[in-house]
Amino acid sequence: MKRLSAATLGTSGAIIALDQVTKALVRAYVPVHASRTIIPDLLDLTHVQNSGAAFGILSAVSFPHKAAVIALVSTIALVSIAAFAAGLSPHQRLARFGLALILGGAAGNLIDRLTAGVVVDFVDVYWRQYHFWAFNVADSAITVGVIGMMLDMLGIGNHRDAAAP
Repeated sequence: MKRLSAATLGTSGAIIALDQVTKALVRAYVPVHASRTIIPDLLDLTHVQNSGAAFGILSAVSFPHKAAVIALVSTIALVSIAAFAAGLSPHQRLARFGLALILGGAAGNLIDRLTAGVVVDFVDVYWRQYHFWAFNVADSAITVGVIGMMLDMLGIGNHRDAAAP
């Protein structure tokens, strides 16, 4: 059985740590539903608790054991991503880095789900009346990781073929 590389584990661990520290700071200094303006008319820190999945999907839906079901699905996805990452070849650096970011982000949000039943989101980007969904460090890492994976699928960052005769 292949294992995750030290670089993958280190990157994922750094994302988890940064995510959990920023969420703890938000919990400590920004009351739920309160905002702190960072850049007027562009960026606020707004303490939101997401009881649903990504982008607030299922937040407004209530069903028995919702937090446990979402945590279970998240755990299955996390284990599947880790298994996939462990099987990547060493030359797939961009894909491995992308998966490390995804793993760290998924684990960071899973920690919230398991410990509090909700995920803390706090980055509120907006322009006039247009608001993006509130997000956190874990969500950002997942997004950048997915972009990295897509670039790898397009062959960007894969230099193995260039070295072949």
